[in-house]
This record gives sequence, structure tokens and C-alpha cells, in this order.
Amino acid sequence: QVQLVESGGGLVQPGGSLRLSCAASGSIFSINAMGWYRQAPGKQRELVATITSGGSTNYADSVKGRFTISRDNAKNTVYLQMNSLKPEDTAVYYCNAVIPEWQGNRLYWGQGTQVTVSS
Repeated sequence: QVQLVESGGGLVQPGGSLRLSCAASGSIFSINAMGWYRQAPGKQRELVATITSGGSTNYADSVKGRFTISRDNAKNTVYLQMNSLKPEDTAVYYCNAVIPEWQGNRLYWGQGTQVTVSS
């Protein structure tokens, strides 16, 4: 069994910063792509950023230049550094990971961490 556990969410003022972490544990030989998504109240879950095993990144236009995704393969952990936060960044943030298993690639999700940007 594989588990993803996010941490680092909280309440921050506009213009502030937060760093989210997501650690994968369990029967893991390797991890392909990892990513962060978010879901605001009344809205669909949306892509924030992804990173491949080789370090190639992709960002939603709304966070480019403000958010940075990174990963530590030795720790099976992905990070999201969020700077210049805006109220519209308020959402539950979820991480995911594509993990190769004997029957093929499988997508795992974390339980989510709340980020609230408010004065």
C-alpha cells in the first residue's frame, strides 16, 4: 500500500508565503510524475503544477512566477513553494504521484491540506 501525506497548509496573509510538502510511503520502488492540484469551494479540482522524475516542470498560468514545484527523489517527497499568495489561491491542495506497479502505472492522491489566504 502507498500513502501520500501532505503538510504545510495554513492561514496566511495576502502577499505571504507557504511551503507544502507531500511524502509518499509504502511499497515504492520508484515514482514517475508528481503533482499538486487544488480545489476551491464550489469549483472543480484544477492543476497547479507537475514535475517529472527527471525534473521537468509544468505550471498553471495562474501560478507561474509565484509557485515553484520541486522534489527529493531520495525522500519520495514533492514540495510546492508558494510566494506572493493571493486570496484566489485559497483552496484545498492535493498532491498526487504516478507509481509504477506490476500491473501498470497507478495514480495515488493525498488527503489534502487547506490553504487560506486572507487578511
